[in-house]
Amino acid sequence: MDHSDLENFRKLLGDMLEEAKQKGDSTIEELTDSNELFADPADRATAESDRSFTLRIRDRERRLIRKIQSALKRIDDGTYGICEECGEEISIARLKARPVTRLCINCKSKQEEDEHLRSE
Repeated sequence: MDHSDLENFRKLLGDMLEEAKQKGDSTIEELTDSNELFADPADRATAESDRSFTLRIRDRERRLIRKIQSALKRIDDGTYGICEECGEEISIARLKARPVTRLCINCKSKQEEDEHLRSE
């Protein structure tokens, strides 16, 4: 991978990071703004369900932020785009589809196949 590819991925990941942080901030605002009291148990249950859903989204955003930060660190240390399993270069197409990936398509496919076999 050449320098311009790395810089393009750095910008893409930086934009993704900023977007994820903004979404996280808005999720936190939603949670703090929703401290209403409900007389009706059904309304309270709906509000709790919505809050639980929002917390799950926030957790996913937090994990994505960590993955993006890790990918940016790999760009800095020169290991971005190298499969952590087999050491081969990850294709540009795969990195464009999933910029935070740590595995080439072959190793990821094998990992998913192994997980599928273990869950049966």
